[in-house]
Amino acid sequence: MTFGEHVFLYCERGTNEALLAEPINAISNVAFLLAALIGLQLVLWRPPEERSPDHFLLPVLVLFIGLGSLAFHLYADQVTALADVVPISLFMVVYLGFALNRFLGVPPAWTVLVVIGFAAIVAITMQVQCSAGAIGLLGPDVQGAKPCLNGSLFYLPALVALIVVGLVLSERGHRAAPYLLWAAAILAVSITLRSLDLALCDQVVIEGRKVGTHFAWHVLNALALFLLLRASLEGGPAAVTRATIAPPLDAVAASGAKAPVETAPAEGVPAPKKLAERMTPASEEAAKEDEAPEEESERKAFFPA
Repeated sequence: MTFGEHVFLYCERGTNEALLAEPINAISNVAFLLAALIGLQLVLWRPPEERSPDHFLLPVLVLFIGLGSLAFHLYADQVTALADVVPISLFMVVYLGFALNRFLGVPPAWTVLVVIGFAAIVAITMQVQCSAGAIGLLGPDVQGAKPCLNGSLFYLPALVALIVVGLVLSERGHRAAPYLLWAAAILAVSITLRSLDLALCDQVVIEGRKVGTHFAWHVLNALALFLLLRASLEGGPAAVTRATIAPPLDAVAASGAKAPVETAPAEGVPAPKKLAERMTPASEEAAKEDEAPEEESERKAFFPA
């Protein structure tokens, strides 16, 4: 297959080589462009000290995902197929490295190793094909062999990684966890719709035109990517919800309040008891009291321990 040869993968195009053979699939790529622009605006709204080059890189990659997909659904050849796949692959490996290092605090060396292993798995899934009686790394001699799940197998490693990282962050109470888990749920639905594009080709018809479900993959996938961009702004490993329960000592110092300091008791004065020791039941306090006035006893009768 040469680079100039057309590729027919989706329902809406069929076998039509025209530039505008996939109008709905092409227009739906606007969702990626909106996700990238809104994500970039969120970064710009952050104080300069809270920004990093990574925060700008991720929206730019989403922008290229939209442009590459648009080019492919207009021209549908091998060159634009690469323009479609390469930005998606880059975003997956970059975001995985970002999440491991920034969210989970994985050291850079281990992050690089995990990302390399992930990229190898993704590369293998691109070569897996299915036929009527087999699935695997089938050779060109196998008749009827084609990409499994209409090529959606390529995205399953990213879905698994997103679920695992999201669950670990949720266990740690990290503020980015809900964004990642919602993105994983939406991505699972969008992958399903992408896989069913050809199977539902005859059922999904707009104004007498077969369009399939690939355009829904664009819209939902763009929403999932936006959630990932939003999650990237939620700080590092220390950005956990329980950190707001007990502010650190430096926050107390910054407020001007004096932190309690334990001092040695004066000679002849007993050391102060711990809070737990001082919280004795009312019945024990009443037993230790000396002869209480009668009216005090009557009062306690109404407030039993």
